[in-house]
Amino acid sequence: MRAEDEAAFEEFVDVRSGDLLRTAVLLTRDRGHAEDLLQTALVKAYRRWDRIEGDPYPYVRRVLVTSAASWRRLRSTQEIVAMPAHDPGGPDDTAAVDERERMAAALATLPPRMRAVLVLRYTEDLSEAATAELLGCSVHTVRSQTVRGLARLRVVLGAVATSVLEEC
Repeated sequence: MRAEDEAAFEEFVDVRSGDLLRTAVLLTRDRGHAEDLLQTALVKAYRRWDRIEGDPYPYVRRVLVTSAASWRRLRSTQEIVAMPAHDPGGPDDTAAVDERERMAAALATLPPRMRAVLVLRYTEDLSEAATAELLGCSVHTVRSQTVRGLARLRVVLGAVATSVLEEC
């Protein structure tokens, strides 16, 4: 890899790895698995860095989501030890942390595809079309999964689920 590509990759990791890790934690519900998933996605992106055109974030996010899906298939036959989610320290009031934890726990009750749709739509702020393209499904599927997922979250969390999800 050329020196300028190497520098661009390092800058990308410095700037965007926090966003990617947040997405990975929401997809896996386990900080350790999320860190492993992010590392896997970054290694795959590094190998193809010179072929990525434009903003690399959508490409790496897609690698992250597709890797998470394949990990779920592999993990379905393995024993999984879940560790509590790690929340970096800092000036955050307890109510906000509790609400995020409640939302993360509620998201974990959803099927993987539905959870991925909600994470991409609301935390990544992707359009229905972009979410459909990323997940390899139709826009109609994204719409129905969004409606059903929000309905399930409302049952689990109460009527404030939609506004809490947007804050995560």
